[in-house]
Amino acid sequence: MEDSKNCIEACLSCVTTCERCITDCIEAGNKECILLCRDCADICALCARFEARGSRFGTELHALCAQICKACSLECAKHAMHHASCKECAEACIKCAALCEELATVAA
Repeated sequence: MEDSKNCIEACLSCVTTCERCITDCIEAGNKECILLCRDCADICALCARFEARGSRFGTELHALCAQICKACSLECAKHAMHHASCKECAEACIKCAALCEELATVAA
């Protein structure tokens, strides 16, 4: 139960940091960052909902969420020195990816 709660919290944190990052990257013109953050925010929101209801498809979704979060964290890390929102997003994505990956592996 604690793993589930931590996953939901990490996913929702990732959603909010990605949304802030998108807003800042629109001004900076970081197109690739925007595209990845949009995908990441959407998959994290979906993952949190699936986890909250205990979906039988959670394992597959956790694996995909981890993959997208990792890609997003790598892109945001490129801009982290210049944009605080990218730094925060990269950190949230790394945390979310680790938790989702763990849940995907445990359930597999």
